[in-house]
Amino acid sequence: MIVAAVPVKDLSSAKQRLVPLLSPSERRDLARAMLEDVLAALCGAGLDAVLVVTRDAEVIELARRVAVTILEEAANRGHTEAVALAQREAVKMEAQTFLTIPGDVPLVTAEEIRALTRAVRAGRSAVFVPSRSGFGTNAALLAPPDVMPLKFGEPSFANHLSAARERGVEPTVLGLPGLGLDIDGPDDLASLAAEGGHTRSGRLVSVWGAPHLFSSPQRGEAG
Repeated sequence: MIVAAVPVKDLSSAKQRLVPLLSPSERRDLARAMLEDVLAALCGAGLDAVLVVTRDAEVIELARRVAVTILEEAANRGHTEAVALAQREAVKMEAQTFLTIPGDVPLVTAEEIRALTRAVRAGRSAVFVPSRSGFGTNAALLAPPDVMPLKFGEPSFANHLSAARERGVEPTVLGLPGLGLDIDGPDDLASLAAEGGHTRSGRLVSVWGAPHLFSSPQRGEAG
């Protein structure tokens, strides 16, 4: 049994690094579109269960609409804590494998998710996908789900490799171009516009007008 988890913060406060470029409503719309892209890939990958970890009412409504499981947090405690909650839930569900990816990797595909699941080794296993920068961890797949704790925030990728080895698990590193792109800054928006025409979020950025967006010091209402 493979259980995947996507931690999602409140959409109203998403993507703070894009404040100079996008208005609050644009950031919220982008975060929602990216989450829809991520969930579409996960739901198309044939996994046994997909959990959305959140306390945001709009995210809960979206999750219900696409028929994934909601793991509601009592408080928004951060990415690491949300993943730990999902790991505990996966153990309760008696899952053999646990996967977590963030909600801001809109270029991920179902085939990339399947490639991740195929990379699991017999016995205790940890598979990590780095961000394109090489510093962040854009996916972690663990078998069993509690084989090691996960802690996010750059340089989480190197830290996760070290933490796995400390627990006697030789990690597998998988480079996946779609999953490697997480949307945080203006350069990431440019990559999304150039590569994401097939995604909801890529089309949204294109509607805004990518060249003007990336060159403008401020767009929309103050954030």
